Amino acid sequence: MSGDLFGPPGAGAAPSPGPGAPLADRMRPRTFDELVGQEHLLVPGSPLALMRDGRHLSSIVLWGPPGTGKTTIARLLAHAAGVPFVAFSAVLSGVREVRETMQRAAEARRRSGRPTILFVDEIHRFNRAQQDAFLAHVERGDIVLVGATTENPSFEVNSALLSRARVLVLRELQPRHLRTLLERALADPERGLGGAVRAEPAALDLIAAAADGDARRALNTLEIAAAAAAARGGAVGEADVREALARRHLRYDRAGEEHYNLISALHKSLRDSDPHAGLYWLARMLAAGEDPLYVARRLVRFASEDVGNADPRALPLAVAAFQAYHQLGTPEGELALAQCCVYLATAPKSNAVYVGFQRAVAEVEASGSLPPPLVLRNAPTRLMKDLGYGAGYRYAHDEEGGIADQQHLPDELAGRRFYEPTESGEEAAIARRMREWERLLAERRRAGGGEAPGGG
Repeated sequence: MSGDLFGPPGAGAAPSPGPGAPLADRMRPRTFDELVGQEHLLVPGSPLALMRDGRHLSSIVLWGPPGTGKTTIARLLAHAAGVPFVAFSAVLSGVREVRETMQRAAEARRRSGRPTILFVDEIHRFNRAQQDAFLAHVERGDIVLVGATTENPSFEVNSALLSRARVLVLRELQPRHLRTLLERALADPERGLGGAVRAEPAALDLIAAAADGDARRALNTLEIAAAAAAARGGAVGEADVREALARRHLRYDRAGEEHYNLISALHKSLRDSDPHAGLYWLARMLAAGEDPLYVARRLVRFASEDVGNADPRALPLAVAAFQAYHQLGTPEGELALAQCCVYLATAPKSNAVYVGFQRAVAEVEASGSLPPPLVLRNAPTRLMKDLGYGAGYRYAHDEEGGIADQQHLPDELAGRRFYEPTESGEEAAIARRMREWERLLAERRRAGGGEAPGGG
């Protein structure tokens, strides 16, 4: 595109959020000069530098970890170009919203001759049909697509769309970059803390390390820690930072507590076999913008934790619902989550596998690395055979009932039981099978006159 579609290069600074906004939003870079850690994207002649300077506007996909500046770059580009800017979240938007926006962009271009910069956050969450809706408008110049993703676009973005966009890779911010941002926020009198509170160098180092390359997380942590330090009239110390890290989500994400409340309500409604409440809480979470794949993961967890072997079909159904949403996206894939939700609510319930596994984990923590019985050990060498490895092992398929009478747990745990099946659903058949095996082994031991080898 020609330069006459642009305003003057670098025309002023991008507007900042109001004073009541979180520190991370207030400190969002207003110019490209304020960006840190992504200098490789702005070398002379690079696509981003050309767009910044008003010399060429082209579609791009920004690929990088969270909190590295993807949204900021998109907003700075729109401001530098002097063109309309529309932001989409792939989690919240469907094909209808995409098409309506495309139509408005086409009309705007006919009136003004300028394209619209369309920023699509989490573009990897759009399914193939939704991504296809962009193609014709990108080709006609109605929109300049700026996609942001934390996933490899080679796998998650349509090849046709990817061929019309440049992929720019953002790097994870290093601790030194985060220190720069933290010090800037402490000192900035207009958007930051304006020197109202000091921070010990060790505290800033701790924030920079704990943020895991995420500028938003670092600034959120600083704001909480600074509030605690100001309340007691001191400097931000390491203790303030550790406390801030412990309650970061509750303090900064107003949906944070609600997020945990709603997923708890969903989980407990399913556990109590209430499909009506399950559907309601599922709808509430999706309407609030929760990541549907997060909900799908929780349904998979529920299938193992609360349904378990009472209905072994629950787990593959939950995994299938996860895959269905991953392939279809919103809104089509949401129906698969709803189907799974109702199935789990109405399925027979058992947490016996969950309880048994927790018992086993606790035993491992308590008793450490106990060796397996010699009879179960592998003996690939002559020395190991001479030491008794595998001696006397009995092949279960050759035994009556398909079960061998030998010890399987370490000597110290012989006879311990971890899994106790319930009489719920299909787990009742497992319980009957286990009781029959125990009866059969007991009869063999009585007939043989020997002691029972524990842990079988």
